[in-house]
This record gives sequence, C-alpha cells and structure tokens, in this order.
Amino acid sequence: MAKEVFERTKPHVNVGTIGHVDHGKTTLTSAMTMVLEKQGLSKYKSYDEIAKASEAHGRRDATKILTISTAHVEYETANRHYAHVDCPGHADYIKNMITGAAQMDGAVLVVGADDGPMPQTREHILLARQVGVPHIVVYMNKVDMVDDPELLELVELEVRELLSVYEFPGDDIPVIKGSALQALEASDAAETKSIQELMEALDSYIPVPERDTEKPFLMPVEDVFTITGRGTVATGRVERGRVKTGEKVEIVGMNAERKTVVTGVEMFRKLLDRAEAVGNVGLLLRVSSLVERSLHLVILSFRMKVLQMMRRVNGSLKSMMEMIPI
Repeated sequence: MAKEVFERTKPHVNVGTIGHVDHGKTTLTSAMTMVLEKQGLSKYKSYDEIAKASEAHGRRDATKILTISTAHVEYETANRHYAHVDCPGHADYIKNMITGAAQMDGAVLVVGADDGPMPQTREHILLARQVGVPHIVVYMNKVDMVDDPELLELVELEVRELLSVYEFPGDDIPVIKGSALQALEASDAAETKSIQELMEALDSYIPVPERDTEKPFLMPVEDVFTITGRGTVATGRVERGRVKTGEKVEIVGMNAERKTVVTGVEMFRKLLDRAEAVGNVGLLLRVSSLVERSLHLVILSFRMKVLQMMRRVNGSLKSMMEMIPI
C-alpha cells in the first residue's frame, strides 16, 4: 500500500504536553485528537496508542499505563499543522522529557486542579526554560474533581507565580480550565469546550517559528532504526536549512564523519518532497556499516549532551527550590 503524501498547506508548529505524572498529559493529548477528528482535522489516537506501554513494563496497575518515552502525534486546526510530543512526567524518565521538550516551539503545561503544582510540575517548567521552550500555555485539568471555585482560583494563582519564578510571563499566559477525561468521553459539545479553547490558545499565543531555511542543512539525530531491505532511518528536528531526496548529507559527531545519500523523507508516515526547518522528520539514508556506526555514535553524543543538561538542571533545582512557595 502506497504511503500518503504530506501536503504543505498550513504553517507547521511543534508543541507538546509537559507536567507532573498522573496530571493527565496523555489523556489530554488523546482528547485533542478525538475532538479534532470530529472536525476532520486529525486522526483519533487512543490513550493506549499514545502511551506506548506494555503489561511487562510501564503499567502501574490494571488500568493505568505509565508513559515512558516521548510519543509523537499530529493534528491540525483551521489555521495550522501541529506536531505534538507527549512527554513522560515520571521523575525516572526525565531525560526522555528533555529530549521531547528540546523540539518544542511551545508547550502545554498540564496541572491537575485537585493537586495543584507538584514536584515534576516545577521541574518541567525549569527544564522548559533550560532547553529554550519559548512559550507555555496552561491546561488546568480535572476541574470536575474540585467543587470549590475559590480553590481553582488559588491553583491558577500558584501556577502563574511558579511560571513567573522561572521567567515566563505568568500574568499573561493563557490558563484553560477543563477535564480531559470528560472531553474524551464527551456526549455533547459542552464537555469538549475546553479542548476547543486550548486549540484556540495555541493558535493565538504560540507564534509560528521563523524558518532558517537558507543556511546549510543541520539536523541533530534523536534516534536511529533500520528498515530491512530499505536502509537506515535517522529521526530528529531540523534546526536549519532543507534537504531533498537524492541529496548528499554528512554525518558528524564523536570524531566520526561519513557521507551518505537521503533516499526518502517522511513525517508521521507520510512522504515529503523535502525536509526543512523546523520539522520533526525521518530521513531514510543509503546505508553502509560505516554510516550506521556513525549514526549510533551521533546518538551517543546526543545522549551525553542530555545527561550534561540533566546535571546542570539538578544543580539549578537545588539552588532554586528555596525560591519556590511550597
């Protein structure tokens, strides 16, 4: 079966969900795809599909799956095409969160209204600042579990103050209140209103990034895998420039430099005529053992940089936690 061709008809923006474990990031991501599917703008992705977990690991109990790695989904609004990274909230998988956040033009911070800001809420805001996420929109989830409107106002105030501590414009950031689970199980439009408000906030508050397409092509490699009989795929976010099928690229990193040819470009299993800043893509490369070895060395270099970032963040956390109201 031939793959669908990706049509570039709308501006492309990279976003994602961040926040504390169990505050509803994956449920919200699934709800967004469901609501937009009803408008013909997305394909619905279930919670289990996004979470990418198995019974063997990543599942806390019979009903709850723990997101371990970053998951990528796509959807559209009337104005834009979005690539969405659902980041893990659990502290044990913080390096996966860093990998996901480093690709974002903006983030949706998910905060459970029943808990308010929690440890990973604080860490994820700091990490977003450290890796250069420029804009944040807040989705206050699980408001159906809080009966007192004054408590919701207090949680919103605490979130805004926390964002301001990390030099985000806490007073100006949109805060959308709703229930992702209710939206996911919605029987009428009223229960999905908060999802629609969130999409409108993403469209209006997060600007379309400037594309630096005139400089030489550069794409940090996030992951590598082999397709039997076709070659090796390198995935990542294009930082600058553009590349087309048939063009040569050079692999650099860890003192290993190799040249190869791009034989295909894909995004979300759809074919592209070219990859350009700032898209998350997979490049199919003409492979040899030397090329594959070089790519894995580049991955090792990337992961070492993530670990270095984590060490810096841990140091910053210790010094900044005293500034945060508990």
